[in-house]
Amino acid sequence: MTTIPLPATNDLIRVALDAAIRAPSPHNTQPWRFEVTGDRIDVLLDRERVLAVADRDGREARLSCGAAIFNMRAALSGNGHAAAVTLLPDRRRADLLATLSISGTHRTTPEDQALARAIGFRRSNRRPFTDRPVPVGTRQALVRAAAAEGAELVLLERPGDLDALAALLRHAEHLQSEDPAFQAEVRRWTVEDGVRDDGVPLSAGGPRPEPDSLLTLRHYGVRESGPARPFERTPLVAVLSSHTDTSLGQVRAGQAMQRVLLTATTAGLSASFLSQPVELESSRTALRRLLGGRGYPQTVLRLGYGFAAPATRRRAADTVTYHHDPGEARS
Repeated sequence: MTTIPLPATNDLIRVALDAAIRAPSPHNTQPWRFEVTGDRIDVLLDRERVLAVADRDGREARLSCGAAIFNMRAALSGNGHAAAVTLLPDRRRADLLATLSISGTHRTTPEDQALARAIGFRRSNRRPFTDRPVPVGTRQALVRAAAAEGAELVLLERPGDLDALAALLRHAEHLQSEDPAFQAEVRRWTVEDGVRDDGVPLSAGGPRPEPDSLLTLRHYGVRESGPARPFERTPLVAVLSSHTDTSLGQVRAGQAMQRVLLTATTAGLSASFLSQPVELESSRTALRRLLGGRGYPQTVLRLGYGFAAPATRRRAADTVTYHHDPGEARS
C-alpha cells in the first residue's frame, strides 16, 4: 500500500476527514480507519480498537463509525458539496462499513451550516447540568433529527420510565464495577491529560455525583477523595433505537445518533452517554421491554444545559488514513 499526494479534491477530502475524527466513541477509542482513492473515502472498522469486554461484538464501535460518516456528510453539505454514501458496499469485506464519494454541489441550507459548525463544538459533558428544562420545541427537534436518519428517539418524560431506566443503569453499573476485566479495560483507556491522542483524560471524567443522585455516571479516573457534586434533579434522558440490530442497522443508528448530538449542540444543549444499560445484554433487553418492545436500543443520552466541557484529543486524520493511487489494486 502506497501513500501518494491527494488529487484535486484534496481540500474537500481534508474537510471530510477532519470532521470524521471528531465523532464520539466508547472510551474515546476512535475505532475507525479511512482509505482514500480519488474523491472516494472508504470507512473501515478498526478491529484492534474495539473494546474486548464492553463491546464484544463491535456494536458501539459501528455506531461510532456511523457518527463519523454523518460528520463527513454534514461537513461537506455545510461547505456546499454533496456526498453519496453506500453502506456495507462489499460483503467480502465485513469491516468496510461505508463508501463516501463527493458527488457535486449542494445547495446549503441554514441547518446544514449549523450542523457543520457544531461538529467542532460537540463534547461529551460528564459534569452536572442545570435544572433549566429543555423546551418542548427543542425536544421535538431532537426527535425529528433521529427520524431523519431512520431511527427513533424516545424521550423518557414520564417519571416511572425515568425511574425504571435509572434502576437499570444502577444495576448495570454495579455488575460492571464487580467485573475485574471491565474495570481493567476502563483503566487502560483512562489517561493523564495531554499524554495520548485517545482515551478519556482525567479532566473529562467529571465529579462524583452525590449519593442520592438519580443517574449513575461512569467513572473515568474520578478520585474517591474528591468532593461529590449535586447533579440535575430531573434530567432529560433519551433512548435512541434502530429498527434492526444488524451491522447495517447499527451504522445507520450511528448517523442518527450524531445528527441528534449535533442538533442538541446547535440548541445550546450538553450531552453525555449513559452506556451501561446497553452494554449488558440483560439490561438492554429490559430496556427494550421498557420501550414497548419496538426497536433495538442503541444508546442512552443524558441531555441538558451545562457549562462548557473540555475537548478530548483525537488522532490526526493523517494517522488513520491511507491514500491509494487510483490505479492501485485494492485488497
